[in-house]
Amino acid sequence: MLSNVDVRKILPHRYPFLLVDKVLEVEAGKKVVAIKNVTTNEPFFQGHFPDYPVMPGVLIVEALAQASGIAVAMLEENKGKLGLFAGIETMKFKRQVLPGDVLKLESEILVSKMGVTKARVVASVDGQVAAEGEIKFAMADVSKAK
Repeated sequence: MLSNVDVRKILPHRYPFLLVDKVLEVEAGKKVVAIKNVTTNEPFFQGHFPDYPVMPGVLIVEALAQASGIAVAMLEENKGKLGLFAGIETMKFKRQVLPGDVLKLESEILVSKMGVTKARVVASVDGQVAAEGEIKFAMADVSKAK
């Protein structure tokens, strides 16, 4: 298990864009199960939508990508690299995510080659699938870009 402090040592994201609160289980380079506690004071609820707050689907996908990135960033060859979102292979949304929900983020790494990783991801609330699909991201050495 990784605490929020541990997560912040791996991911470069910070509030309000850090969307992983803790990791329940992780196997480096293979899989991760993480949690996002969706609270009523999330900044995106101010405009999406004030009278019926719903977590934007794109942020659910971002949370899944961040969780996936943790599993891959833990590999020795990716230490210090930044995970950059590279695409959505497929994604289906099946349930709304609302304030008070605990969003469970699961990712299974399917393949990693030439710096690009493909993962099968599922976000769920109380055992009900909210979103599922396949995403891609690349691990980039951004230290050379400075």
